Amino acid sequence: MTLRKRKHRQSDSASEGLDATDPVEAGNDGGYNAGIAVFSYIVGGIIVWSLIGWGLDNLWGTRWIVLLGALLGATGGFYLSHMHGLTRQSTSSGESNADSGPSKDGDSNAK
Repeated sequence: MTLRKRKHRQSDSASEGLDATDPVEAGNDGGYNAGIAVFSYIVGGIIVWSLIGWGLDNLWGTRWIVLLGALLGATGGFYLSHMHGLTRQSTSSGESNADSGPSKDGDSNAK
């Protein structure tokens, strides 16, 4: 790479102002990636297992296995999302500590 191209690339990356500590670059974008992952697991599972069911339908001369494949794919997508921890409920910032139950450190304030 020539010196001119190298300087041009350095100036482009400097003008963007992005670095590894930027929250968007680090992946901390408020659950958007988790939503996309859940969506892709479910839709991907439906597509893949529907195609498998369609192939089996053509092979065996049936018409219902494609629907079973779609249901299996959706169920598998939800299962994978749950197992990867993408479907957990986050607590709201307005919730008090009394709403969340007893303390987990074992120190009770009862007298």
